Amino acid sequence: QVQLVESGGGLVQAGGSLRVSCAASGRAFRLWTTGWFRQAPGKEREFVATISASGSTTDYADSVKGRFTISRDNAKNTVYLQMNSLKPEDTAVYYCAARKLGLGRNEYAYWGQGTQVTVSS
Repeated sequence: QVQLVESGGGLVQAGGSLRVSCAASGRAFRLWTTGWFRQAPGKEREFVATISASGSTTDYADSVKGRFTISRDNAKNTVYLQMNSLKPEDTAVYYCAARKLGLGRNEYAYWGQGTQVTVSS
């Protein structure tokens, strides 16, 4: 069992930056792929980024590629999402998720409670 807790969300102006974090319980976390997803009001949840267990491989949605960076510190059981050049359309609740499988955009078994990111124009 893995518990995930997101933090670092908030209000930022367009063009600004924000880093959200995902702290996980359990030593097995370092063996799992971890991803970030987001859900805006009235929209379905969508994939944002994912990182392999070792941190050597990443994948990003086209909408955030070049602006967002996912990273992880397995010694701290934490995954980060650095968000730069934020746009109002990035406003959403951001969720951290983990899966035992390799790198992928779906079939995540464990989810955090989410953290709100609001980008003002």
